[in-house]
Amino acid sequence: MSQEVVGWLNEVKDLQQQVRAAKAAEQSAHASTDNWRKRYEIEAEQRRTETLVLQNTIAQLQAELDRLKNPPSVTEMQAEVFQFQTVAELQAKLAEVWRDRDRLAQDLKAEQLSHAQTRKNLTTALGDTVDMLSKLKQS
Repeated sequence: MSQEVVGWLNEVKDLQQQVRAAKAAEQSAHASTDNWRKRYEIEAEQRRTETLVLQNTIAQLQAELDRLKNPPSVTEMQAEVFQFQTVAELQAKLAEVWRDRDRLAQDLKAEQLSHAQTRKNLTTALGDTVDMLSKLKQS
C-alpha cells in the first residue's frame, strides 16, 4: 500500500507540475495577446491620424479647386480691397496679382506656341499622307 501512496504522490506532483506549466503558458499567451493588442491599437491610431490629415488635405484642395473654378465677383474683390488697412498692404497685394498675371500670361503664351507647333506638325503629317496617297494612286 505504501507503494500505491508513493505512486499517487508522484502522480499528484506530476499533475501539479503540469498545472504550473499550463499557468505559465497561459500567462505567456496573455502577455503576447496584450503586446499584439497594443501594437494593433498603435497602428490603428496612426491610420486614423493619417486619415484625418488626408481628409483635411482633400478638403483644402477641394476648396482651392472650387475657388479657382469660380472666380470672385466684383463685390468680393471690393470687399477684399477694403480689408487692407494701409497703402503698403494694398501695394503688396497688387504686386502679387501682377506676378500672378505675368506668370499666367507666360503660361498662356507657352500653351499657344505649343498649340501652333502641334497644328504645324499635324498639317505636315496630313500633307505627307495626301502626297503618299497620290503617289500610290498613280502607281
